[in-house]
Amino acid sequence: MKATVRVEGSVAKDTWLSGEPDIDVFMRLPRTTPREAFGAVCLDVAKKATRGYRQVERFAEHPYLEAFVDNTRVNIVPCYRVRRGEWVSATDRTPFHTDYVKPLLNDQLRGEIRLLKRFMKGIGVYGAEIRVGGFSGYLCELLTLNYGSFTEVLRSVADWREEASVIDCEGYYKSREDEVKKIFEEPLVVVDPVDKGRNAASAVRKECLEEFIAASREFLKKPSLTFFYPRETKALDAKEVVKAMQLRGSAMIFVRFGRVKVVSDVLWGQLYKTRRSLRKMLEQHDFKVIRDGVWSDEKDLNVLLFEVERRYLPTIKRHLGPPLRKRAECERFLRKHLGATRTVSGPRVEEGRWVVEIKREYTDVVRLLKDKLRTGGRRVGVADLISQTVAKNFMVDVNETVVRLFPSNSDFARFLTEYLKGRPGWLSMG
Repeated sequence: MKATVRVEGSVAKDTWLSGEPDIDVFMRLPRTTPREAFGAVCLDVAKKATRGYRQVERFAEHPYLEAFVDNTRVNIVPCYRVRRGEWVSATDRTPFHTDYVKPLLNDQLRGEIRLLKRFMKGIGVYGAEIRVGGFSGYLCELLTLNYGSFTEVLRSVADWREEASVIDCEGYYKSREDEVKKIFEEPLVVVDPVDKGRNAASAVRKECLEEFIAASREFLKKPSLTFFYPRETKALDAKEVVKAMQLRGSAMIFVRFGRVKVVSDVLWGQLYKTRRSLRKMLEQHDFKVIRDGVWSDEKDLNVLLFEVERRYLPTIKRHLGPPLRKRAECERFLRKHLGATRTVSGPRVEEGRWVVEIKREYTDVVRLLKDKLRTGGRRVGVADLISQTVAKNFMVDVNETVVRLFPSNSDFARFLTEYLKGRPGWLSMG
């Protein structure tokens, strides 16, 4: 099996940020290479090539290696050597991305791209990995090429609306913009110049897109270096955190559990899925979620945060039945609630419909979470790999009890400080 090796990404295009030269080395393999050997063999070769340096296995569509050589991050990634459009793996496009962008660049455009990347990094939306769900380096390059400069990118973005924005540099869908929105479902569509069937912005989460729009508007109103180089958050100490929580008057619930033995991208995908599922479950049981959050050290500790208006709910709740005009539904409602164990009061007619008061199944959000997670939580949507860890052991903290994590987890303390502040670092107080 004979491979050719190329340097790709920002280093190949000379658009890397000063002090942060991630080097992407691509091993281009013959198309005849079996898929089952594709990732494993390349991973083995990459490990041997960087023996003696710190190595981290990563995973996209297939495994690849991240090595740290003299404080420089080197990603060694396999791909197939194919003709344009004959993609076998997701990484096959990358060399074509490099070949597309390089001839279009000059020194001025490279500087504009660096400005955009630094801006996005400063506001926290740079990076297509699942943990961030933001803008890739290639996407920054395409945006700059399309609009001509950093400032013009921000001016255009500031005018974006909630409906899908479409950028088609090569005009593949000229006069067919409505067709694009049917093909791609994401809120931002940037048609990949080397593959009209791919959205180069597919990794961008709605939250990151909205953050970018808001930050662009604020920067244009009041430019500041803070957007590019935000001040580092100084973590509150335990007493300050307790005081801040008491002032809120809500209930902050922390579900924490240990190591999930998967690579980073898979872990974050599972964490986000679990957060969505548990939030939905809490809301279905009438606990009003104010905000939520996720934190992980990607090693031994994972934390899901749900802030609810109150930990305890009243024993009963009012439940509206069908209006009297729906005779069949009324019959079913009466059969269900008349004399039922959970019926506290009713049924009775009020303002033309049946009404009943019933006992809640859960009045304590902590008990609800503990009951549903005791066997792993798969029935309420906890992601599979996380469920396996949770089934073995998990903890639920309420409000100030979580500060016990502070002495050994300064990063978690900063995460909680930023959550309590609840304001992006780039937003000026003036």
